[in-house]
Amino acid sequence: MTLEECRRFYAEGIKLAANINSTPLLKAFARVPRESFLGPGPWKIPSMCSGFGQRPTYTETPDADPRHLYHNLAISLDPTRDLNNGEPVSLAKWIEALALKNGDRVYHLGCGVGYYTAIIAEVVGARGHVLASEIDPELAALASKNLAAYSNVFVQSGNGAMVDPGQRDGIFINAGVTHPHPKWLDSLSEGGRLVLPLTVNVGMSPNVGSGIMAKFTRVNGGFSAQIVTQVAIFSCVSMRDAQYEQALRDAMRAGKLFNMRSLRRDVHEATDTCLVHGVEICLSSSEVDSSGAMVNLSAGHNTSPNLCLLDRT
Repeated sequence: MTLEECRRFYAEGIKLAANINSTPLLKAFARVPRESFLGPGPWKIPSMCSGFGQRPTYTETPDADPRHLYHNLAISLDPTRDLNNGEPVSLAKWIEALALKNGDRVYHLGCGVGYYTAIIAEVVGARGHVLASEIDPELAALASKNLAAYSNVFVQSGNGAMVDPGQRDGIFINAGVTHPHPKWLDSLSEGGRLVLPLTVNVGMSPNVGSGIMAKFTRVNGGFSAQIVTQVAIFSCVSMRDAQYEQALRDAMRAGKLFNMRSLRRDVHEATDTCLVHGVEICLSSSEVDSSGAMVNLSAGHNTSPNLCLLDRT
C-alpha cells in the first residue's frame, strides 16, 4: 500500500469511527501528511490503559515508516511532560462540530505542532483564515515551521486566552477551561460556533481535567449550546475559576449538565433551569429560539455523549 493509499484508508477509518459527514474534512485527513508535523521516527505511542490515576506507558514503533502514524493513535511529542498529538477520531469529531465552510475565519487555541491546524486550514481553503496560538514556545516554533506553507495560517506564541482573535466564524479551544471567555463569545459572528472542553480536575494530574466538549452557537445575540462528546484533556491554566469549577463538578455529578441547551449572559437570579450559574456566564437547560429568546424546558431528557480522549495537542 502506498503512503497516499494509506492516508485515504486512514480517512475512511476516521469517517466510520467518528461518524464524520464532512467531505472536505475527510479529504483534509487524506491529504495532510501527519509525519511532516511529528518529526522523524520511530515514534512513541502512549497507552491509555495504564490504570486510573497513573501516567501512560509508551510503546515505540518498530521503525520510522510513516505508515505507523495512520491509525487512531495519539503520538507522543514529549513523554516527560505527557505531551501528545491527539487521537485523530476525537479531533475529527470536534473539528466537524465547528461546521466549517470554505472562507471561514477560525481561531485555534492550543495548536501544538500544527497538524490539526493544517486540517482546519485545508477545510476553510485559501479564502479562509486560521489564527493559531500555542502557549509552549517550543511547540509554537515547531507549528510556525510546520505551517509555513499555509498562507492562510498565522501562528502566535503565548497565552491564547490573552489573544483577541477578532471576528471569527469558528473558535476551537484545545485545552480544558471552566467557562467560555467572554472575549471568545464576543468574537463570534452571527451563526459562529465555539467548541471547547469544560473540565474539572479529577486528580490524575494537576494539569489534566475531564468533562465535556461543548459547542456554543451564536443565534440572534443569544447562544445555543450542545454537548459534542465527553473528554479528558490538558488544562488551559489561565482559564480556570474555582467557583465555576465547583459548579461544573456539582452539575456533572448530578447528571444535570447533559441537559445544557443554552448559554446566558444576561443578569438574572438563579432558577431551576440554571445548571452552572455565574455572574458573567450561565449554562442553562432553556432553549434559544430563532429570535434569540429563552424558552424554558423541563430537564427530563438526559442524553449522555460518547467518550473521546485527548491528552494535549
